[in-house]
Amino acid sequence: MKIRIKDNSVRFRLTQSEVAELGKSGVISSFTEFIDRPFIYTIERTDDTELSASFIENKIVLKMPGTMITEWISTDRVGFDGQSGLVKILIEKDFICIDNTLEDQSDNYPNPSLKC
Repeated sequence: MKIRIKDNSVRFRLTQSEVAELGKSGVISSFTEFIDRPFIYTIERTDDTELSASFIENKIVLKMPGTMITEWISTDRVGFDGQSGLVKILIEKDFICIDNTLEDQSDNYPNPSLKC
């Protein structure tokens, strides 16, 4: 799982296996290990109807409605967006990049722009 943070927006990108795991277990988590503590980012299934997010101590938790997760894993829908207080949230499937990158993309979704 990757996140991109810019000002008051947080964007989550998940690979195929991460989306499948979220659908199966209802939670996916990752972290960046800093010297004094990890920075954790997690997505959790909820019964709510809208995306929401919280930041407590060193952890971002994105709450994603179960209905959205079900739609996401069973359709070609790329993602969902929402607002949590002042923070704009975007969650989307991670596609294979069009340009060259050194990053492992073997588990990314096929990029629709690369269809022959």
